[in-house]
Amino acid sequence: MRSDVIHTLLVANRGEIACRIFRTCRDLGITTVAVYSDADADALHVREADLAVRLPGAAPADTYLRGDLVVAAARAAGADAVHPGYGFLSENAVFAAAVQDAGLVWVGPPVKAIELMASKTRAKELMAGAGVPLLAPVDPATAGPDDLPLLLKAAAGGGGRGMRIVRELDSLPGELLAAAAEAASAFGDGEVFAEPYVERGRHVEVQVMADAHDTVWALGTRDCSLQRRHQKVIEEAPAPGLDEALRTRLHEAAVAAARAVGYRGAGTVEFLVSAEGRPYFLEMNTRLQVEHPVTEAVFGLDLVALQLRVAEGEPLPSPEPPQPSGHAVEARLYAEDPARDWQPQTGALLTLEVPEGPGLRLDTGYTGGDTIGVHYDPMIAKVIAHAPTRTEAVRLLARALERARVHGPVTNRDLLVRSLRHPDFAAARLDTGFYDRNLADLTAPGADRGPATAALAATLAEAVRGPEAVRGPDPVRGAEAVRPTRPGGPAPARFGAWRNVPSQPQRKRYRSEPDGTEHEVAYRTPRTGVPEPHETPGTRVLTATPDLVTLEVDGVTRHFAITAHADRVHVDAADASYTFTALPRFTDPATHTAPGSLLAPMPGTVVRLAEGLAAGVTVEAGQPLIWLEAMKMEHRILAPASGTLTALHAAPGHQVEVGALLAVVQEGPAATPVPVPVPEETV
Repeated sequence: MRSDVIHTLLVANRGEIACRIFRTCRDLGITTVAVYSDADADALHVREADLAVRLPGAAPADTYLRGDLVVAAARAAGADAVHPGYGFLSENAVFAAAVQDAGLVWVGPPVKAIELMASKTRAKELMAGAGVPLLAPVDPATAGPDDLPLLLKAAAGGGGRGMRIVRELDSLPGELLAAAAEAASAFGDGEVFAEPYVERGRHVEVQVMADAHDTVWALGTRDCSLQRRHQKVIEEAPAPGLDEALRTRLHEAAVAAARAVGYRGAGTVEFLVSAEGRPYFLEMNTRLQVEHPVTEAVFGLDLVALQLRVAEGEPLPSPEPPQPSGHAVEARLYAEDPARDWQPQTGALLTLEVPEGPGLRLDTGYTGGDTIGVHYDPMIAKVIAHAPTRTEAVRLLARALERARVHGPVTNRDLLVRSLRHPDFAAARLDTGFYDRNLADLTAPGADRGPATAALAATLAEAVRGPEAVRGPDPVRGAEAVRPTRPGGPAPARFGAWRNVPSQPQRKRYRSEPDGTEHEVAYRTPRTGVPEPHETPGTRVLTATPDLVTLEVDGVTRHFAITAHADRVHVDAADASYTFTALPRFTDPATHTAPGSLLAPMPGTVVRLAEGLAAGVTVEAGQPLIWLEAMKMEHRILAPASGTLTALHAAPGHQVEVGALLAVVQEGPAATPVPVPVPEETV
């Protein structure tokens, strides 16, 4: 019999996970309540909730991390339960206790379980007693050459903060100090521990679900080895390439871990699996994971619905979990530039359209027209594919991402597609060093004609955006169709008519985003006013309108959808998408900056400077000089060359906009450089 029936649920979170929880609540007839910061006043999760309560401010510390404000919001909205989502306060035992003290149902594990797993060092001691396999801890004070490489980790948190890989003993003291300082800043606790660093290890985890009636499910494995900055990018279930004995051992260890802390609800037990197939406990996440949809797809479950069921005191539907079916893969679509040190991107998300179809799922907190701001994580969406086999699921996901229309800030979409099609990924040769080894190749500009042909299509679309457009077979509707440039505008004309007097060629310049490659396209506009490509052998124009161009390239017909936004042009083809910035015919001298200028790559806050940094000191090329914090990450601004710092405009605490001048380095022989502090890892 139920002890706590949930009628109204407040989600103490934002974005994608709030929208995902609301979806289940709608299916169950539960009223939903959103909380939102000032920066999120128009966010999708606010629009989708039945009720919403403002948390004054924009920074997470003033809003989503204020447990007292969240509890007050639940009371104000008449909620009887709180779901924390993931991140923010989801693993905060004090917040969980405050929710329960307010007479609200906590949709999460017992407070005691959160406390026991909150410290990685204490959790490892507990797991050792439960027989869960562990890496032997290393005392940094007595570490020797045989202990290298070492991994330093913050005891009180994750996400890569406070994490360091140490390969030389001489650097250990400095790395310990830096890791402790970052851990204290991020989590309020500077405790750091050391353990052996496993080269080419795999990140494999087990989803558990437990009720208050002594039932614990192990819902298979997930592989989350493809990571950047210790954060996951692509996840899949089940983890490929594990023999049955290893799977069984992982399941048993996960269940033992859950029982050791009296767990209830959804949780994840994470392991590092060595190249030799030996598993080692990493941590237990006492919450729902970002990658939970792949488990849902394989087991045919709604984990949020099960969380709510358990929170209401109900048992799980059966003593044993359902049987898995097929394979699922998830890719995280981020507003970031992988080729530029994973810099997060901001701005208007003009278009977000992901193909729909059997086996495909989209979880997102954005729609076209929303804005990606500087205050929160840059993840736009998660795209999930489920199919009978791994090969089919990977192919389906890669194709869906390839066909998606994502206009606005630079994203990692191309990286995701290339990663999914990389030979190592296809062969399930997975480990956490995948991007360390392959990032340069995965982000290199392609050598094919694709960008140049797309630039031609963009030029033709712009050329017909004026008084005339082109008439021809519509590749979508398959029939002769008139597509005027604007309502009431003149009818399009057909290409291919014979001309007697050719016009002089005109030229259009574009810069590819984000790689910066420039393309110059030549075209002619005869007396008919219909533009023709010039100096483009093997290419014939079939039809063109301001939003759709069809070309025959080396005998193959290709369609290009064109979307123009100010000086940006987005070109979506069947097999790739391109973004161009239209360049002026002549360069504007006012846009030039002094050589050696260090500009802010994004809006953010200056968090610190290199020790002793001041105008007049000498620096070395590649030396970190300034640290910016934006979108939950720290970014290093490096010296562009060896020389003298002639100007310094940055100071800790300064808020800067993208393109702001931070400093100037005049190139020249460097004498005594500024000391280089230990570089920061990012979240």
